[in-house]
Amino acid sequence: MADQKSLFRPCIDLHDGQVKQIVGGTLTDDGATENFVSNQPSSHFAKMFRQDNLTGGHVIQLGPGNQAAAEEAIKAYPKGLQIGGGINDSNAGKWIELGASHVIVTSWLFNEEAKFQEQRAAALAAIVSPKRLVIDLSCRKTDSGWTVAMNRWQTLTDLPLDHAALDRLSPYCDEFLIHAADVEGKCRGIDGPLVEMLGQWSGRKIVYAGGVASMADVELIQKLSSGRVDVTVGSALDIFGGNGVDYRELVAWNQR
Repeated sequence: MADQKSLFRPCIDLHDGQVKQIVGGTLTDDGATENFVSNQPSSHFAKMFRQDNLTGGHVIQLGPGNQAAAEEAIKAYPKGLQIGGGINDSNAGKWIELGASHVIVTSWLFNEEAKFQEQRAAALAAIVSPKRLVIDLSCRKTDSGWTVAMNRWQTLTDLPLDHAALDRLSPYCDEFLIHAADVEGKCRGIDGPLVEMLGQWSGRKIVYAGGVASMADVELIQKLSSGRVDVTVGSALDIFGGNGVDYRELVAWNQR
């Protein structure tokens, strides 16, 4: 079978109400190591993605104080952006009503002891439907492979990231979003073994984020996953202050 295409998925990361790019593993209550802070509102980027017909992108609220900026982005590109960050059973429906194409759930799927609560995935799928739900299984490398991390990637959970976990959760969602937290925001290259493992699973669409430094990394994701894994590019992107990847080149990549 011919390879599929690893598509570029745009992102808008919000921290303290501003569009930023941060080093993922540094996010705490006290702040984060910032790679870029935009002087443009979130709607600026949402309108750009809409104009360039980029679909399946996401808005991530990194902590509190981002709701107004998130709403602004969603309203600028209705049905074109997913929303994540603080999503739970009490607010998921509201975001769909505001115009988000999907809601992305992360930490709410785990209890205070970082134990996975499968019934919460089922409950959220019942509220918005599996077709509108993205499950974020962002992870850190561990001795056994990869382990899903919660609380802004600071806390390891009891859920390993492997094909069994993807099989278990796929009935509840439309796709998976997976940040490789150890390389996120560092622009030093992707977690190749992780991408390869994800590409060997042939279920729902998977979107990978973390470490992309150049178009060579985008091409490597295409190669390692046989095009089954899509890619988000953040800190390396010129529109976010980076110098490794040209946004126009990614738009052209999707159009090939």
